[in-house]
Amino acid sequence: MKRVAVLISGRGSNLGSLIEAAGDSYKIIRVISNIEGAAGLDRAQAAGISTQLISHKDKSREAFDAEIDAALRAADAQIVVLAGFMRILSDGFVRGWEGKLINIHPSLLPAYKGTRVHERVIEAGEALSGATVHFVVPELDAGPVIAQASVPVQPDESPQTLADRVLAVEHALYPEVLRLLADGKVKLHNGLAVFS
Repeated sequence: MKRVAVLISGRGSNLGSLIEAAGDSYKIIRVISNIEGAAGLDRAQAAGISTQLISHKDKSREAFDAEIDAALRAADAQIVVLAGFMRILSDGFVRGWEGKLINIHPSLLPAYKGTRVHERVIEAGEALSGATVHFVVPELDAGPVIAQASVPVQPDESPQTLADRVLAVEHALYPEVLRLLADGKVKLHNGLAVFS
């Protein structure tokens, strides 16, 4: 069973799905937030998971990431999951956790990297959106795709309704991918997600 740490900045809705789905493959041993009072910390504590606040305020990106890295290593984390963690991680941190660091993004990458995803999808008149779980690399939202799930865009869609429907898909997809990684059924190899 792999030891998993989750980094959050907000309410922790994906964290909740990861906690509920934990079984023989992985155990969440630590939840770290950069935001004081993040609702996800309460969610983790209610599930009996150790939590930690590491503020990014008044620190360089590298100093903040070094604190996160030290906390992860002290907790003996084997996999790091980003679940609504709203900080761009430094290249050094990402390389240090290469192949063990995953993120979920609310679009069908490589389309619509970055923020304001649902607004941009609707403005572009797309028929399809969705969610992507990928390995994290230094370039933002550019890591090798592990899995995707699609959601049709409705004719009367608002950014909020699309966000809600994509989030429901995320809640199913993320635990599934984490199990694959924890069980050694997917690995990062030569810049690709390789399945076995």
